[in-house]
Amino acid sequence: MTQRVLITAGADGIGLEIAKSFLKNNARVWVTDINQDAINDLPDGIQGSCLDVVDEIGMSNLYDKIIKTWGGLDVLCANAGIAGPTAAIDQISLKDWSHCLKVNLDGTFIAAKYAAKIFKKQNSGVLNITSSTAGQYGYPHRSPYCAAKWGVIGLMKTLAMELGPSGIRVNAICPGAVEGARMESVLANESKVTGLTREKIYDGYSAGTSMQTWIDAHDIAEMIVFLSSKKARFVSGQVIAVDGDTFNPNPQI
Repeated sequence: MTQRVLITAGADGIGLEIAKSFLKNNARVWVTDINQDAINDLPDGIQGSCLDVVDEIGMSNLYDKIIKTWGGLDVLCANAGIAGPTAAIDQISLKDWSHCLKVNLDGTFIAAKYAAKIFKKQNSGVLNITSSTAGQYGYPHRSPYCAAKWGVIGLMKTLAMELGPSGIRVNAICPGAVEGARMESVLANESKVTGLTREKIYDGYSAGTSMQTWIDAHDIAEMIVFLSSKKARFVSGQVIAVDGDTFNPNPQI
């Protein structure tokens, strides 16, 4: 059976890699993104909607459209998130704190809420939530992001228990430091706050893992495709890190 997959924030970065990996596995793929240009540039075979994940009415309408188009949904990848501010807690405004939690946590809630309605009617479905190693550890100067990513793990654990009796599996993926534009922005912001060079911070992320490495977005995508497959049919309620084994999230280089 061809899987029907929805990916939030799926037109760039990790989300786009997830979309491509599902497409290679012959899935039907639909993504949301706030960047219309990225939606316009999607590879052939991937359908897209320019939509903010915290727009509940817009998300509800999208799910209605998916049902009319596909007749159902098999997999939701709740991937949308933002890095939030990089600063000491006494330097973070409530507005910036709230915005980070709204996108990362509220956006996941909204996406999961409407997917769950479909999944429960079908008595089947897979929900993959993108968290972070920041949802497993603390990271100085990243308190809003860490709070949000710990929050989505709590949401995942609860949904796995709540939806499991309906044949629905729920897991969280925790990427480590992923090569790409988003982490380059994080490196630049951390450099401003700490006074360390970009290179020292970059080396610090890899030094804090047993495998001494950064991660490629494709590795995240492949794990999500696996978790969405029948090969993982009894894997649910799990926090799965793809990070090279983080043992020190804040190494001093």
